[in-house]
Amino acid sequence: MNRRNFLQNSALLGAGLTLARPLHGADNVIGANERINMALIGCGSRGLRTILSCAKHNANVTITAVCDVNRSKLAKAAKAVEKLTGKKPKVTEEMRELFADKEIDVAWIATPEHWHMLATIWACQAGKDVYVEKNPSINIFEGRQMVKAAQKYNRVVQVGFQNRSAPYGFSARQYIADGKLGNIVAVKCYNLLGDVPGKRKPLQEKAPDWINWERWVGPAPLTNFDPNAVKIDDRGGWLGYWAYSGGSLADDASHVMDLARMVIGDPDHPQSVYAWGGNHAYGSDRETPEYQSIIYDFGKFTLTCENGIATPYMRKVPGNVRGDPNLFPDWKLTSTRTEIYGTKGLMYLGRHGGGWQVIDAKSYNKNTHGEKAVVVAQEGGKMPDPEHQANFVQALRTRKGANGDPEQCHKSATLVHLGNIACRTGNRQLLFDGKAEKFTNSDEANILARGTYRKGYVVPENV
Repeated sequence: MNRRNFLQNSALLGAGLTLARPLHGADNVIGANERINMALIGCGSRGLRTILSCAKHNANVTITAVCDVNRSKLAKAAKAVEKLTGKKPKVTEEMRELFADKEIDVAWIATPEHWHMLATIWACQAGKDVYVEKNPSINIFEGRQMVKAAQKYNRVVQVGFQNRSAPYGFSARQYIADGKLGNIVAVKCYNLLGDVPGKRKPLQEKAPDWINWERWVGPAPLTNFDPNAVKIDDRGGWLGYWAYSGGSLADDASHVMDLARMVIGDPDHPQSVYAWGGNHAYGSDRETPEYQSIIYDFGKFTLTCENGIATPYMRKVPGNVRGDPNLFPDWKLTSTRTEIYGTKGLMYLGRHGGGWQVIDAKSYNKNTHGEKAVVVAQEGGKMPDPEHQANFVQALRTRKGANGDPEQCHKSATLVHLGNIACRTGNRQLLFDGKAEKFTNSDEANILARGTYRKGYVVPENV
């Protein structure tokens, strides 16, 4: 299905008059004529931008509440929502108020990573459907709890791995499934970014008035206010802390590896992982690695990931390419690319609208300057946010599940956790029992896979 038809079909599902209604039951279908009330939890630029887009481009979808512990971001989000909808949304710093509100159908969760799963589970328990941004979890245990909660309460949960709704991702998967690439022997993922970490400022005994620091910390260990982790009007540096994130591997490489998994058929967990990483490029005091190299053993092939913030000459897929399906990036300098090596050819694949191109093993044109590869198959793409949002709304109305399936997205997120845990336990190889989701050769690794939580913010054993 091409992008135009996909969006038209999704729009038809959402067409109709706007009507208020009570909270839908666990097994009820939301009709096309019924309004979907969404609440934004986490009012940073990403969360606000995506929920506004969803409400603007999908019929009978509105935003009725916003929540953030950053009071500056909360106020700006409320103004943006009122401008779009013409009504002032409910405003709160406590997400549990929104979960108790029977007029709200959907929790749109775009907090820092350490809050994703507890917020998702609370929302499911309250009968809300959920859109939760990547990376969905910060350890393996809580990712599995997300899957259980979605199943137990019959909730639609869409994980923000947007490439799972990209039409070019579907065609790449079909190309490989048809055997045109041959047997897969290696999958190489790259997330090569550029950043120079600054020196950390000391903790402050008193938090500024614009933030509720205790609630921001939530499930993580409570410290004095950390000006390095948060900022009043932008993201802040929480990606540098294990308590709040999985670093750049979770932030951008998660998208790359999730798309790679999808197009090769969503294989189960790998049987082992080896990783090396550290802060050797700049020697910064951030906890998460400045650079890491990871090898995942899938039995018949390996998946590798080169990830870090120490390569400023690399570039993400440019905006003009993401907006034009007739354009492709310069693969060799594309920081967020995947190379899929088969016995018949090589596929280059770009996340977030990069498209894909295949070089056939038999298609080289010889000339006086050597050999030049010939592209034998390709499909361009566009940033798939609109498709992912439309797919979510469609799933809310049909109750048939969304593209960002919790089970598969949990398995992609687990790749992040496996790589990070292998680094954190001494840059080593770890053996993994995928069925039990346990390591078989390291008690320390299993402790990190389980995680710990602060009283009052515990991800429950029994969801």
